[in-house]
Amino acid sequence: MSKSSAAMPLPRNHVEVEPAEPAVEVRGIVKRYGTQVVALDGVSLAFRAGELTSLLGPSGCGKTTLLKIIAGLMQPTAGEVLVRGHTVAGPGPDRAFVFQDFALMPWATVLRNVAFGLELKGVARDQREETARRHIARVGLAGFEHRYPHQLSGGMRQRVGLARALAVDAEVLLMDEPFSAVDEQTRRKFQEDLLALCREERKTFIVVTHSIEEAVYLSDRIVLLSPRPGRVSEIVVPEIPRQGTPDEIRRDPVYIDTVEDIWRGLRRYVE
Repeated sequence: MSKSSAAMPLPRNHVEVEPAEPAVEVRGIVKRYGTQVVALDGVSLAFRAGELTSLLGPSGCGKTTLLKIIAGLMQPTAGEVLVRGHTVAGPGPDRAFVFQDFALMPWATVLRNVAFGLELKGVARDQREETARRHIARVGLAGFEHRYPHQLSGGMRQRVGLARALAVDAEVLLMDEPFSAVDEQTRRKFQEDLLALCREERKTFIVVTHSIEEAVYLSDRIVLLSPRPGRVSEIVVPEIPRQGTPDEIRRDPVYIDTVEDIWRGLRRYVE
């Protein structure tokens, strides 16, 4: 595990355990822009199948860059990414990406947007539309199949992006600040919906977020990245109780303490 030279204070529920059966492995990733800017420096991680991992750190630490490298949308300067032991050379059907800015086709209906990945895979129209309709309903948009993106709220457009990612049945879902464009009430509902999807789908979720509270609430593991050049500073395993209601979980002392521990580690980077 890569460590920064100035590691964050150790959270009280920090657990230093390498995950078994990784779905995704990141080995020695370096990303440079030109000769001056080093975005990532020697990042090595393993992501266990069926878990949700958040990438958290100060602005500019390389969270989205790392996510795009895992997706195959960007090539590293050095190092490699493996999905189920196979080296990533570019985008592939084993990974789906949910963009921060939705990335929907404005001229296409909700149904066409959600079915688009299946269309690219050559799935017959009837089958891909049936699959798309099922996932549109799963994200709470049944009845909106023939609307266009400009007719939807920001939260609804983000649900379309999530439905599109789910429709292609990728093993790994990569989400770049998926809830940043919605209000707090919608954000909390999305968080609860995402946890339900994680339980149902048992896929590997890797989520970039700037919100400590969101990372603690959602994650099986939280990877804290140091300021540029981004390195793995700490890995936190939130050991919060999950049996209560969402409000009970957020009021639990373990949840509150975990949020505060992480904030104390990150605060020096924003002072």
